Amino acid sequence: MARLFGTDGVRGLANAELTPELAMSLSASAARVLAAHDRSHRPVAVVGRDPRASGEMLEAAVVAGLASAGADVLRVGVIPTPGVAHLVSTLEADLGVMISASHNPMPDNGIKLFAGGGHKLPDGLEDEIEAGLTPPATRPTGAEIGRVSDVDDALDRYTAHLLAVTPHSLAGVRVVVDCANGAASSAAPEVYRKAGAEVIAIHADPDGVNINSDCGSTHMEQVRAAVLEHGADLGIAHDGDADRCLAVDAAGELIDGDQILAVLALAMAEAGELTNDTLVATVMSNLGLHLAMREHGVDLRTTAVGDRYVLEELRAGGFSLGGEQSGHVVLPAHATTGDGLLTGLRLMSRMAATGRSLADLAGVMRRLPQVLVNVRVADKSAVATSAAVRDAVDAVEAELGAEGRVLLRPSGTEQLVRVMVEAPAEEIAQAAAERLAGVVSSAS
Repeated sequence: MARLFGTDGVRGLANAELTPELAMSLSASAARVLAAHDRSHRPVAVVGRDPRASGEMLEAAVVAGLASAGADVLRVGVIPTPGVAHLVSTLEADLGVMISASHNPMPDNGIKLFAGGGHKLPDGLEDEIEAGLTPPATRPTGAEIGRVSDVDDALDRYTAHLLAVTPHSLAGVRVVVDCANGAASSAAPEVYRKAGAEVIAIHADPDGVNINSDCGSTHMEQVRAAVLEHGADLGIAHDGDADRCLAVDAAGELIDGDQILAVLALAMAEAGELTNDTLVATVMSNLGLHLAMREHGVDLRTTAVGDRYVLEELRAGGFSLGGEQSGHVVLPAHATTGDGLLTGLRLMSRMAATGRSLADLAGVMRRLPQVLVNVRVADKSAVATSAAVRDAVDAVEAELGAEGRVLLRPSGTEQLVRVMVEAPAEEIAQAAAERLAGVVSSAS
């Protein structure tokens, strides 16, 4: 049977794949596993959600499951995912549950779990939780059943934290923020205004069904158009649970996660805040980021694709900045997971402090054309490691030299081999990717 947990929790079509029964069993198992690891007190869990309609149903199931296993529950309502992580830490809870499918369309939903301190659960704990889905013969009764209460000022606590760690007033910055009709809809406009920015909020009216619908960080054309219409200095787009941040400059040009990382890395290096002058990113980060960091004396460490692997490397090395091209940016001094609002505040702080435009700041990195081709094969591991494919990759890398790159890897979930090529020009990258894809297909 396939593993229930993916790279970011459990996700699926709400009420079909991710049912209330599964949500209840999952949360109850999580409470039992935590209790078994520490019997000194009754477990306490923080539960939040994004505004999609199925979240109401799944929240009820999660809360019931936790209480039925003897955990006390602190409900925090609609809040960004990093807000749940922050509250797990500050409220000294043992578990955090965020009900969200992030950037996925509204019919989907998901359950993300955080351990004490607000950190994502390690694989071992996830495996224990999955193995314990069957309820025990006896369950708590009477006073041993968990209690449920609401944290009415949860969002205020989270936004106060964000403002406290913002290094510079945003006065003079005019920003369009696309809230994706998601968890950022209240928090993002409020915190950006309180930090001093002039804010034009779009897609900030969630109704339970419009989350991520032609808006947010997966539909950047919306924020681009609004920036041009309002003459803003920049636009920021979040996803449904606000753990991502992408941007556009005043001309409407995309500023992706790699470019945001470049801007923040140099700002932190200048302030002496970039631990060991090291940035952590994934293997999919653009070669332009590698070249820019090398030019400025910053070491770039790469991990497998997925923000959990970035987080693991950050914690293992004690580093202070990491992230992904998709806009997940992690600043461990202030957050235990990707935080789109924190990222937006830091980006605008840099603009305000330097008086430079976003285009100017992001110009430190030239994004090289990147072409990705997915090739369906019979045996992805055998094909990816075959001599013919390896020889073809070596030949293309030799042709591209220092200004190009090839990344060929098996998919983590399907019988696909992913061929990614970067080169100084789009047509060069496209031709090389198609050539390699042909070799991969022939080797299948």
